[in-house]
Amino acid sequence: MLTVAEALDRAQMLCDAATKAGADAADALYYCNAATSVSMRLGALEDVERSEGQDISLRVFVGQRSASVSTADMDAGELAKLVERCIAMAREAPEDPYSGLAPQDRLFRGTAPDFDLDDGSEADPQALRAAALAVEEAARAVAGVTNSEGGSASHSRTRFALATSHGFLGGYGSSGHSLSASVIAGEGASMQRDYGWHSAHHLSDLESAEEIGVRAGSRAVKRLNPGKAPTGKLPVILDPRIGASIVGHLLSAIAGPAIARGTSFLLGKEDQALFDSSIIVRDDPHRRRGLRSRAFDGEGLPTAPRDIVTGGKITGWLLDTASAKQLGLEPTGHASRGGGASGVSASNLHLAAGSVTPDALMADIKEGIYVTELIGQGVNPVTGDYSRGASGFVIRDGQIAGPIAEFTVASNLIDMFAALIPANDLEFRHGTNVPTLRIDGMTVASG
Repeated sequence: MLTVAEALDRAQMLCDAATKAGADAADALYYCNAATSVSMRLGALEDVERSEGQDISLRVFVGQRSASVSTADMDAGELAKLVERCIAMAREAPEDPYSGLAPQDRLFRGTAPDFDLDDGSEADPQALRAAALAVEEAARAVAGVTNSEGGSASHSRTRFALATSHGFLGGYGSSGHSLSASVIAGEGASMQRDYGWHSAHHLSDLESAEEIGVRAGSRAVKRLNPGKAPTGKLPVILDPRIGASIVGHLLSAIAGPAIARGTSFLLGKEDQALFDSSIIVRDDPHRRRGLRSRAFDGEGLPTAPRDIVTGGKITGWLLDTASAKQLGLEPTGHASRGGGASGVSASNLHLAAGSVTPDALMADIKEGIYVTELIGQGVNPVTGDYSRGASGFVIRDGQIAGPIAEFTVASNLIDMFAALIPANDLEFRHGTNVPTLRIDGMTVASG
């Protein structure tokens, strides 16, 4: 793994070589991830895995034509061949009026703030083994747990560097720690599985093995002996661990490329009140130790905190340079980069907490559903139609009454957004965080 400084040198060298070889503009992106994970099952070592993958991607522009190539080989001679190949490809590519680097006058300048994403740790296989064993033992100790799919602990380090031919140079590194357990309760055909997990940049921020394991075991036991779900149009409560998917569907619908292609169910609804006026969805790329914190986006533009939804309305699209050009707008600092053309992504997202407890949120529900797991991908991004398999619990007279499984919940995302009510139990644990959510009027059908 290269250091950030070494990665920046390689990326800058590629950009310089590309422009000297005839490219009008270029950018180069280096990404590396090194990870060590240890898995334990039934108290015995099941797997130790060490992986390290690095990749440097060059994108060149010759007029309105562009091409991208990438390699894992950091040898100077191989990188020189990469430049030649990429320019040759670009000269044969079709013209794209929307291609090009981000506006030079809007590039991030100065020193990037320190978001404290790296705790300086190195992988310790023995410590990972002890953590994986501890989380599995905590889960298996829960009364009713009969088997285990294992406990796992991992450590990772990443490096990211981006250089452009028109003046941007920036990079950063981060560390990562994660811990998980998956166990089974019951016997035979009545077995139920569930899990618990957590990840963080700093080991000191990681939940304890006891907390994660007990949560996994307790969830599995609570799912035993599921009944059939009631059917009809009912109030649905979404557990925070799956409620974040609702924000994910919103993000996909306001992504610039989807808007430019005309494939979003929110197209033409940018001035419409989609949510209750109290709803706030915030993107905060500058959160200290945030899992997706970043000072600049995948094109070198500065990032900034932004309310994506406020006053019940979306505040605009999330745009990279290409989609902004297509729409006649300005890029918003949400570009993401892989090996080729940029895409769009948000950073640390959360839906702001409401004013009532989860218990109060369901207190007036005579009959409803509490969903803890969603299955399948039944969401149409063009129409907003929503239908997912689910499992969870029935709610009767304001109380969780018992487990249910093999049912579907269906609606349209426009109607779901309008009916959404958040509880006050927001916690910042993941890349996207939401409190417990209530959505009335969803159609529930039993399998």
